Amino acid sequence: MIVLEPVLEIWSPDGFTLWPVAESVPYGFLPLSGALDAAEVGTAVMRIADCNDIDPADDRPPRPTDPLGGFLHGLLTMEDLFASGGLRITDTKTGFTLRPGCCNGLEERRDWFEVLDGDGWASFGHDPSPLAERLGEIVRLTVDAERNDSPVIELPVFELRRLLADAERDLIDFLQLAAAWAAQLLPDHAIHVTAALARALDLPAPLVPPKP
Repeated sequence: MIVLEPVLEIWSPDGFTLWPVAESVPYGFLPLSGALDAAEVGTAVMRIADCNDIDPADDRPPRPTDPLGGFLHGLLTMEDLFASGGLRITDTKTGFTLRPGCCNGLEERRDWFEVLDGDGWASFGHDPSPLAERLGEIVRLTVDAERNDSPVIELPVFELRRLLADAERDLIDFLQLAAAWAAQLLPDHAIHVTAALARALDLPAPLVPPKP
């Protein structure tokens, strides 16, 4: 069985107190879906905000002095947002897992359609260096293209299309959940945080803000 999940790279939240977060280990991955609990959503929002916590340039307003406004400033003001992670694919029969490499982002997941309908291949970061190639009606996934002995996962093109569609629904469900979370935990920033998360994940913002 092949399992595909949209995942966010996370780190240990030691010392973070702006809102409740879940316990996590550094350099792990959190699958995003509508099944997360409130603390896991808080962890995901924290991580996406941290990915974009960059000091303002000349064309951006100065960072607010309050801790919450200061932490959210990059997420709410940067034009190009980043969500470290990508798609994780596991073959439960062999135990092989293709994970997104360093510097890959969830907003880059459209590159998977280059494999299916474009040039027929795409890579997804480095250390490891995952690679996907279309070979006729089969997609070959190399866990780490820098290794001669890298594990390989193969699956039919039609199955990958289905799995990608399921992953997109998982992200949409997560965004709806995060919008409701923001309405409760960050009421003064909820609309802007939700819109920023949508941009970071390359998704349309929810049309109707959920009720707290």
